[in-house]
Amino acid sequence: MARVLIIEQDSKWQHVLLRGLGKAHESLVWPDGEAGVLSKVTREAFDVILFNLIADERVQLVEKICRVSPSTPVIVTSHIDRADLVVRAIKCGAFDYLPKPYSDQKIRLAVDRALEHQSQKNELDYLRRQQDVLYDFDSIVAESPSMKHVIGMLKKLSGSDSTILITGETGTGKSFLSGTVHFNSCRRKKPFIKINCANISETLLESELFGHEKGAFTGAVKTRVGRFEQANGGTVFLDEIGEMSPNLQAKLLRVLEDKSFERVGGNQTLRVDVRIIAATNRILEDLISEGKFREDLYYRINVARVHLPPLRERKKCLESIAGHLLGKSCRQMKKPVSGFSPEVLEAFRDYGWPGNIRQLANVIELAVLLEESGIIQRGSVTLPEVAPSQVASAPAVPAVLPKQEPRSLDDHEKSLILRALEANFWSQKHAAAHLGITPRALNYKIRKFKIVHPHWRKNK
Repeated sequence: MARVLIIEQDSKWQHVLLRGLGKAHESLVWPDGEAGVLSKVTREAFDVILFNLIADERVQLVEKICRVSPSTPVIVTSHIDRADLVVRAIKCGAFDYLPKPYSDQKIRLAVDRALEHQSQKNELDYLRRQQDVLYDFDSIVAESPSMKHVIGMLKKLSGSDSTILITGETGTGKSFLSGTVHFNSCRRKKPFIKINCANISETLLESELFGHEKGAFTGAVKTRVGRFEQANGGTVFLDEIGEMSPNLQAKLLRVLEDKSFERVGGNQTLRVDVRIIAATNRILEDLISEGKFREDLYYRINVARVHLPPLRERKKCLESIAGHLLGKSCRQMKKPVSGFSPEVLEAFRDYGWPGNIRQLANVIELAVLLEESGIIQRGSVTLPEVAPSQVASAPAVPAVLPKQEPRSLDDHEKSLILRALEANFWSQKHAAAHLGITPRALNYKIRKFKIVHPHWRKNK
C-alpha cells in the first residue's frame, strides 16, 4: 500500500481523487492547498504526490517539491489544458500531467504507472551498485603515488570536454578508466562506445566507425549506422589507436576537426558531437618517425595525456587489487574463498606481471577454480616464466607462432587467434574482446582449428 499525498483545495475534486484511489492506497488530503506544502513534504515521506495546479505562475512550486523530495513522483492535475504549461510542468520535474476532468480509472492508472516507474528506478540503482564494474573514481584502488596522480588528473579531465590520450602497457586498465571519465562527465547520460582498432581489417574498421550505405561493397545489403553516429552526444573510446591505418587516420582527423564524415559509399555529410578518448600501448612518437602514424593526428589527440603505470610499479596497490578481483571471481563462480595465503601474496609481489591487471585477474580466476579450501594456496596459483624482455617492454602480442608465414587464410586466422589467446593468457573471454568478436564466435573457431590448452577445464 502506497502513501499518496493529495494537494487539492476543491472538496469536489478531493472526493473524486479519493474515490479513484479507493482502499488500494493510503491517501492523505492536504486541505490548505499550496500553503505549507513544502514543509509537509520535507517532514513526511510519500510514494506519490497529486498536485493541483491552479495558475501558470505556480508551476515553480512543482519544481520546489521535486527538489525537496526527488524520489517521489509528482502528478500534476489542473483545469488548465495548454500544451506549453504541460511542457513546463514536465521540465520542472512532474512525472505526469492530467487535465480536468479525469475519470477514476485514469487517476488509478497514472498513480500505478508512477509507482512502477519509481520501483524500476530503485531496482536499477540497486543493480548499478551491485555490478562488478562501478565507474566511480573513489572506488578505484590507487595507493601508490603514481596512480594517485593519474586518478587526480583524470578527475579534473572528466569535468572538461578535451580529447584524452591514455598510454600504458596492455592490461593496465585503459578501457576501464576511459569509462570512468565518461560516466563522471557531463556526457554521462549519452552513449559510451568502445572500438578496438587492432586485429581488424581497414575496410571493416572503416565501416564500423563511419557506417556504410546499402550496396557500398559486396555484402552491404542494407545501410548501417556507424559507431560515431551511435555515440552522438557521448564519448567514443578508440582502443589501440596506433594500429589504425593511415587512410583511416586521415578520416579520424576530419572528425576531430570538423565533427563531420560520410558513410562508406555515401555522399551525405553527417555531423556528430562526440568526445574522443584514445588509448595505445605503442610509442606513437616512434610510429611517427617510421611513417606509420600521422603527426597532425598525434597533436590533435595528444591534448591531455595520461600514462598508466604498469602493475610492477604500483606494488602498494597489488594486494588491494588482488582482493577486489578475488571477490569478483568468487561471485561469478559462487565459491566462498576469503583470501590469499602469505605465500601467495609474497609470490604476487615478487612477480613481474607482464600482462598487468588483466593477467592478475586471469591468474586469480584460475586459482579460484582450482582451490578447494577457503584460502588461495600457493599450489593453486600458476605464474608463467617471465623473460626480462617481457618485463621491460610488455609487448601487446607475444610471438608464439612458428617463424614461417601462414600459407592460407585459415592459417592466418588461426595464427591471429593463437596470438590473442597467448596475449590474454588463454582467457577466451578476454581474447574475444581483443579480437573484436563474440566469445561464442571465438569458441567456434577454437573448435574448428582444434586449439587446446591444459588450463581449460574440458582439456583436463
